[in-house]
Amino acid sequence: MDIQLNDSERTRCEVWTRVMGYHRPISSFNIGKQGEVTERKYFSAEKAKNGAKKEF
Repeated sequence: MDIQLNDSERTRCEVWTRVMGYHRPISSFNIGKQGEVTERKYFSAEKAKNGAKKEF
């Protein structure tokens, strides 16, 4: 079953991250900090469990 929504039916999802001990929405970051967020690599327990090689 494939659900189709019009743009008017969608709800914007706000992403928050922890910065210096408190939480902030990424949308409030300046353009440089938003760029840093997109370059982040996140820990994956599944990859660690399977012994994946470290990426650089």
